[in-house]
Amino acid sequence: MRLQHVLIPAALVSLVAASAFSEETDRYKLEKSANGYVRMDTQTGAMSICEERTGQLVCKVAADERAAFQDEIDRLQGSVKALDERVAKLENSLSARLESQPPSEEDFNKTMSYMERFLRGFMGIVKDMDKDNGDDGAKLNSQKT
Repeated sequence: MRLQHVLIPAALVSLVAASAFSEETDRYKLEKSANGYVRMDTQTGAMSICEERTGQLVCKVAADERAAFQDEIDRLQGSVKALDERVAKLENSLSARLESQPPSEEDFNKTMSYMERFLRGFMGIVKDMDKDNGDDGAKLNSQKT
């Protein structure tokens, strides 16, 4: 019984590994050329020029692809620089806000004035509702205590 618990997972792992190996070997196609070989990545379409050196195949990215890669690198570096500048600006803005002074006496009095007007208006609405309810309002107020 225990042997099955070991053999079944091992068989599954070997099947997955074989499948991944098969996909990897089918990914690249080599074609003989006058100077060596041309390797094509079948998934991305990237082309590489390969030479045989000391019994090993050495591949280099094709010139037009190298230019495309360099363009992408330049674009990404510009993007990173812009993001760094934006982060620095946001951090400076945040630290300036955190270091800001408390409100002035004038701002404080203005805010208190708004609060007072709001509360007076709210209390006026509550009084009007009590008047509209008549006796019911008196019963409600007596039940609150």
